Amino acid sequence: MSSDSQFGLLKQRRFAPFFWTQLLGAMNDNVFKNGMVIFIAFGGLTLAGMSSNLLVNAAGAIFILPFVLFSAFAGQLADKYEKSGLIRATKWLEIAIMVFGAIGFILGNVVILFSALFLMGLQSTLFGPVKYAILPQVLDDSELVGGNAIVESGTFVAILIGTIAGGVLIAIKPSGTTVIAVACVALAIAGYAASRAIPRVEAVDPSLKLNWNPVTETYRTIKLATQNVVVWRSMLGISWLWFYGAMLLNQFAPMAKDVLNGNEAVATALLAVFAVGIAIGSLLCERLSGHKVEIGLVPLGSIGMSVFALDLYFALKGLPPLATGASAIGASEFFANTAHWRVVFDLFMLSLSGGLFSVPLYALIQERSEATHRSRIIAANNIVNALFMVASALLAMALIKFFAFGVPQLILTIAVLNAVVALYIYILTPEFLLRFVCWIIMSLSYRLSAKGLENIPDKGPVIIVANHVSYVDALVISAKVRRPLQFVMDHNIFKTPGLGWIFRQMKAIPIAGVKEDPAKMEEAFARMRKALAEGDAIAVFPEGKLTASGEMNPFRPGIERIVNETGAPVVPIALRGLWGSFFSRAKDGKAFRKFRGFFNKVEVEVGALVPAEAVSAKSLEEKVLAMRGDWK
Repeated sequence: MSSDSQFGLLKQRRFAPFFWTQLLGAMNDNVFKNGMVIFIAFGGLTLAGMSSNLLVNAAGAIFILPFVLFSAFAGQLADKYEKSGLIRATKWLEIAIMVFGAIGFILGNVVILFSALFLMGLQSTLFGPVKYAILPQVLDDSELVGGNAIVESGTFVAILIGTIAGGVLIAIKPSGTTVIAVACVALAIAGYAASRAIPRVEAVDPSLKLNWNPVTETYRTIKLATQNVVVWRSMLGISWLWFYGAMLLNQFAPMAKDVLNGNEAVATALLAVFAVGIAIGSLLCERLSGHKVEIGLVPLGSIGMSVFALDLYFALKGLPPLATGASAIGASEFFANTAHWRVVFDLFMLSLSGGLFSVPLYALIQERSEATHRSRIIAANNIVNALFMVASALLAMALIKFFAFGVPQLILTIAVLNAVVALYIYILTPEFLLRFVCWIIMSLSYRLSAKGLENIPDKGPVIIVANHVSYVDALVISAKVRRPLQFVMDHNIFKTPGLGWIFRQMKAIPIAGVKEDPAKMEEAFARMRKALAEGDAIAVFPEGKLTASGEMNPFRPGIERIVNETGAPVVPIALRGLWGSFFSRAKDGKAFRKFRGFFNKVEVEVGALVPAEAVSAKSLEEKVLAMRGDWK
């Protein structure tokens, strides 16, 4: 995959018409929603005794309620029917809804506007499973992260444009409501026109019998999603992001008005900064992940989401109190005030962190879900997302009504909650944190590079063999090989202080020599057989011990035994540049004595896959030695 193929997808009919269709839909959603929110917030509109601030937070709950009610049914439709026709049907529905919403704007009728908002949520519910399930059908595995990154960044660019347009159009005096009404209908028509070019994408389960009961189908869909632990926990991670984002986004209009003394343009500018940050964070995922699903970016994103939200709280609290009777400032005055730069920086960085957090999780769900019910898995994700967003809106409303929380207090709440939730997720699923730890340790220790990674199959049982140079060989390999590996290592190295915890979280398999502890050796072989039978990848250091001189030790015959017992193929790896570093033995046979070899260039070279029938300890040793060469 070339470095420019991420954007090259925009030139291909299998991707481009779908991309523009969803982009125009996202833009239209935000023209309508932001126009409506600003119309309510700055127009002082009320409904059933609720203040404009409560109405703004209630709008989020109204929009996502259809996701709870109808996502399961939408997932069935996306699995049962051809996807391009289904997309065009949802775009016709969007046109009808926008006509209805336009009437609400022109009449200034809050009931019609909220009804249209609910129907918009319904249209998005129907489109959601198609949006994410179509990508694995039209993209190669190596394009999945890039495709998701473009869709996510494009979506938030659309949010940016739609947000700005919604704020600008509604502020036009005296005809803003009419202008925004016309714009929403026009965007819906343009989205339908783009959808006409989407090629056929066949149904994955045309024989599926539709269940029209939303309660039982919702239960069945969520139960289906929980069967795959990795997919389910990724869903929970994404749903938390929506909880976080929903509460934060709903505060932008009140923040602009009540904290920053800004007008509608300032509220729009805050949303624009947020959207740009998400878009850039999403695109960075492609660069940082090496075209693979890199879950090590998820902890990095979650840390940024808490750190910068916390700093945003202090930035807002540090602003001088608003002067009584002061006139509201516009966007240019807002950005000209250096006291506001910290607010802008924090918003940008926390949203960028959100992009790093979300893209790997979406790609992981698509990659690990079964193709026959991927749309229903996406539907389950939408249901859980919606429940979290409803909970977010209800929590914000309760904190405002019963505890008189203002915008800064709500932002502090979400920063603290995010830290607690992130800690829980990484305790529950240490694989996310582990990859992050490997990435950080190796980035601070060496200048890592790799070649030949495409030789490692993405799925199915495989054995990785490598030369054994240092105590961090497993971390070096893990930092570059995107696929989770279970390492087989000497039980003494497994007990290394500090590193031992990491090895345990990696599900490493400790092994002892037959003369030292035959029972432990047999236990290790049993675990290897089980892992390979389940389609996992294991990594073995056939030398059996660290090199004491920099030269490779002979490969032991145990590798032949596990290959003969499982029939798994082998991929050889050569590690270069680790000898003489802090984590390898020195001439006196000791490691961890002198701070040497940090920031050295270290390379991981992956050789061609060797079929099981061609494996021998001697031939593997020769392959690794040839790849390593004289560079130790």
